Amino acid sequence: MANRISAGEMEYAGILAKLSLTPEEQKEAGKDLEQMLNYIDKLNELNTEDIEPMFHVFPVCNVFRNDEARPYEGGRNKILENAPEKREGRFVVPKTVE
Repeated sequence: MANRISAGEMEYAGILAKLSLTPEEQKEAGKDLEQMLNYIDKLNELNTEDIEPMFHVFPVCNVFRNDEARPYEGGRNKILENAPEKREGRFVVPKTVE
């Protein structure tokens, strides 16, 4: 089934997408849209009745480690080693509120 996109439909699609297209751009976009719709029609012809739905084309599993709480052994001084400025065991940051 060949899909035909009229100039009016392309103009309306441009309005919905908030695009200002020249007539030449509308013509090109219309051709592209027709090709996409024809391809979708072609895909719809495939028999997918015995195909199991999937989330991803490759089997995906969680590769992260388990999130386990554990105490930090470094201490306050270890944390403050990389601070650009510190005072009395605390980070010094610029004032943001008057």
